Amino acid sequence: MKRALAIACLAPLAMGAAAPVLVPDVSSRDIRIAYSFTGAELLLFGTILYPGGRVPQGDRPADIVVVVRGPPESIVVREKEKVAGIWVNADRMRYRSAPSFYAIASSRPVDRIVDDRTRAIYELGLDSLQLSPAAGTSAREQARFGQGFVDLRRRAGLYRESPAAVEITDDVLYRAAITIPARVPVGRFTAETFLIRDGRVLAAAVREIDIRKSGFERFVAMAAEDASILYGLVAVILSIGFGWAAGALWRRF
Repeated sequence: MKRALAIACLAPLAMGAAAPVLVPDVSSRDIRIAYSFTGAELLLFGTILYPGGRVPQGDRPADIVVVVRGPPESIVVREKEKVAGIWVNADRMRYRSAPSFYAIASSRPVDRIVDDRTRAIYELGLDSLQLSPAAGTSAREQARFGQGFVDLRRRAGLYRESPAAVEITDDVLYRAAITIPARVPVGRFTAETFLIRDGRVLAAAVREIDIRKSGFERFVAMAAEDASILYGLVAVILSIGFGWAAGALWRRF
């Protein structure tokens, strides 16, 4: 979160007082997950305020890049290997901080908007994520595990890229839609918007989004977190009770 706020504050200052300003918003800042939740579509939209209200003229219009990022998490990625016909865990890589969800949408493919250095600074694109792997591993191993981790998250719908998905109207209004999958983690998300022209980030802005459980799912999650011992005992008792009931029904029928 601190990183996102720093981007939003420093990007306009780097370009001086006459830099344009982004005024972004999202269709929902509070998404609640219930038992019937099958996903949602998050609409990100806003306007670009240019100094004096004059849109700069040129051969290359400005581009918009939007990044929705979930709360960071520590994760261990394991590589499986077939030994004597059995798949077993082989090597592994631990990441101290990786986004639990990452989606990027842009008005054009990002590699046509900025260079590799700028992409790395602002983490624009799946191949530019700073995953913070544990120390003591070679660059080749980090690249191999990083590609595998991103591919797993992409197939789960938690990492995605949508080039040419941002619509810009009259060079001042923009909109983009980001799909929130049913398996999305809960927590505080950030929606970062970048205004880019001629390969330079002219402005940036951040909005926060809360995704949380509601109803019975929230009760179970809170019970597991606030009263873990009692929650475990109840779970064991329920398991024994259901097992006994199933056995009794089987013997009767």
